[in-house]
Amino acid sequence: MKKSLVLAMAMALGVTASAYAANPFSDVPAGHWAYDSINKLAAAGVIEGYGDSTFGGDKLMTRYEMAQIVAKAMAKGANVDKLAAEFADELDNLGVRVANLEKKADNVKVTGELRYKYMSKQGDANVDHSSDSENSFENDLRSRIWVTGQINDDWSYTGMIENTQDFYGENANKGDEDTSFQRAYVEGKLGGMAVTAGRYNAFFANGNIYDARVDGVEASYGDKVKVTGFAGKASDGLTLGDDWEGGNYAGGELSANFDKLNVAAGYVNFKDIAEDAITEGLDDAIWYVGADYTMGDVNLSAMYLKGDASFKDVDLDKFVAGGYDDDGWTVGLTYKGAEASEAGSWGLFANYYDLGMGTYVAHTTDANVFKGTGFKGYGVGANYTFAKNIVGTVAYYDTEAKLDSDLNDQRVWADVTFTF
Repeated sequence: MKKSLVLAMAMALGVTASAYAANPFSDVPAGHWAYDSINKLAAAGVIEGYGDSTFGGDKLMTRYEMAQIVAKAMAKGANVDKLAAEFADELDNLGVRVANLEKKADNVKVTGELRYKYMSKQGDANVDHSSDSENSFENDLRSRIWVTGQINDDWSYTGMIENTQDFYGENANKGDEDTSFQRAYVEGKLGGMAVTAGRYNAFFANGNIYDARVDGVEASYGDKVKVTGFAGKASDGLTLGDDWEGGNYAGGELSANFDKLNVAAGYVNFKDIAEDAITEGLDDAIWYVGADYTMGDVNLSAMYLKGDASFKDVDLDKFVAGGYDDDGWTVGLTYKGAEASEAGSWGLFANYYDLGMGTYVAHTTDANVFKGTGFKGYGVGANYTFAKNIVGTVAYYDTEAKLDSDLNDQRVWADVTFTF
């Protein structure tokens, strides 16, 4: 940039001088637009001219020269945090420590997400017995505000407030929609481990077992080969009934990244699910093994899961007429994918599920998973970035309950998500 343009930042720099010296530069006359700013910075010792008493305001500045000005302004106590972050590398070469200034300049960030969703549902699972209708739909607007803050070089905090406004059904347009604190957690390093603790979103077995909020802690160690352990309390209302407790959980995973191939095996044990509803609750221990392979723009994934659900220490199979499936599998295929930062990007996805009732607690799919029965079926969809930070998704799901194949659900999902 031209040197003279930098002088317009004199007021922003907040540099003060008790008195201006006589004009030190012969090429900056008293009537020049930058005369006062130049005198101010020169008197404070922030800028210097060339050896021939000229300032050279029309000359181009290098980043190194600008860094020197910022360093001198910092030494004078000026508030130049954002400039210090921009020229951090050059300042480091000058021996000026700016790591703390960088953290302070962007210490707290606020971001957001606004998602409009429409979903139509058909099938026996949606029968309205008052009208014999097999059709229903959901129509809502979800808002999320994220706040992140840097605690120190190794630890950060994240919080999220969420509000959902329903446009259809008994809760529609009442004006009393809940706004709740859905996330509040810290992330950081403890020795050689990466740690997350608080209220965050847990994602067990790629979401095939659980994809929802928890109050817990998670620690992992390693890079290419990673060991992860986790424990906490699951969200309520995710199993058979909306009022049933989520129970406590603990488990671990061993994963490995071999460039294009990723493999993982793990175990999650849920205890005292729905404790308040049936006194002692349900237990469910789930093992899983899975892999995914990337071939250019295509990713293929597969997972096998084995559940061991029990009630009062008796295998749940004893309470289900004809028994129930205690294992399951799922496969998925994706092609490319919409990136919020890249307008015009797009992707396709398809998944097939055949999961027994004891193999999941809060599955990641938007299909009907028929809580407490197991489910099978498929989902296909596409996503597209209409403009930067505006992404749309359309999907179709067709699933049925494993204990009663006459109980089925077909749904069309469409949403538009704005991020900022």
